[in-house]
Amino acid sequence: MITLYGAQAAFGLPQVSPYVTKTEVQLKMAGLAYEPSDAMPDESPKGQIPFIDDGDVRVADSTFIRLHLERTYGVDFDEGLSPRQRAEAWAVERMLENQLGWVIGYFRWLTPENFEKGPAHFFDDAPAGLQDAIRAEVLAEVRAAMRAQGVARHSDAEIVELGLRSLAALSEILGDQPFLFGDRPCGTDATALGMLAALYTPFFPCELRDRALGFGNLVDYADRLMALFYPEFPWRAEAAEPLAA
Repeated sequence: MITLYGAQAAFGLPQVSPYVTKTEVQLKMAGLAYEPSDAMPDESPKGQIPFIDDGDVRVADSTFIRLHLERTYGVDFDEGLSPRQRAEAWAVERMLENQLGWVIGYFRWLTPENFEKGPAHFFDDAPAGLQDAIRAEVLAEVRAAMRAQGVARHSDAEIVELGLRSLAALSEILGDQPFLFGDRPCGTDATALGMLAALYTPFFPCELRDRALGFGNLVDYADRLMALFYPEFPWRAEAAEPLAA
């Protein structure tokens, strides 16, 4: 039995972390039995979630978990894709995780109202006298990481623009297909679900979310993936008319 260490259901999401969502969906795609378990990032060998235990093997980072599953269980998450499509799938995944993910995280962590009702509660189990100090320390670390990555060096309007560029590209690639590369989901669809669900949850309002609701095919795509992989979870990304550019 594989143990998936990650977050938990909160913020209108089946998993708080889009990276945990990615791994959980890939486990479901592979038909592999697993047991979810809550964990904090500092429990991971790489200081981040998700990580898994598979027998006596521990693997951290969603990308390396995927590689472990493919090599250990003979799974090909991109089965049926051409070499070019496999290359495109990798490029899309990098765009989602290394660009859009940071943008989404910015509005979750560095918008004060969203932080206070969301990530600030990650530390509610800390000793009462230390909670505020821990929250401030972690928030400062997140802000520093986002500045080092680059996203926090921009204005909010510029960050929205960056997010919209990635969403427009994803929308164009998806087109009117059920999934990114045709009639069946591939590994990158799991990544896309994690990111789009994190953006579309109404728990964290922001301009990017409002604008993202204007990509009708992405709204439907997120709904389709949620119905497929989390049928028991109440979910419907609310549709809206596109805002003026």
